[in-house]
Amino acid sequence: MRKLSTKWFNKWAEKANLSNFTLLESIDNLEKGLSVVDLGGSLFKIRVKRADKGKSAGFRTIVAYKKEEKVVFLYGFGKNEKSNINKAELQYFKKLGKDMLALEDKQVLDFIEKHILFDLEVHK
Repeated sequence: MRKLSTKWFNKWAEKANLSNFTLLESIDNLEKGLSVVDLGGSLFKIRVKRADKGKSAGFRTIVAYKKEEKVVFLYGFGKNEKSNINKAELQYFKKLGKDMLALEDKQVLDFIEKHILFDLEVHK
């Protein structure tokens, strides 16, 4: 399964000091249904722990996920910054997620090469 993040998410995760290990761990939680909210349309909100703190004081990430194929981190925010995304944001992320999940392998590789997408397993 491809484990990716968008350019925006990658920059945000670096500023938030989120390691790829933590993000990969959150994908495992997604697959187990732990700390996850199904937002519909293959979009999920995953609780991600903050360094030295638990998930409840941590971050929320919005991901597009297609089982055994691809997961793409789209957006992230601290729980202390906002409680949730609004309806307009939800619609935007559903469209973006659908587009990301529809990318073919060749397109994904091209986007990785152009630094539009980042492979989480390569950039540990």
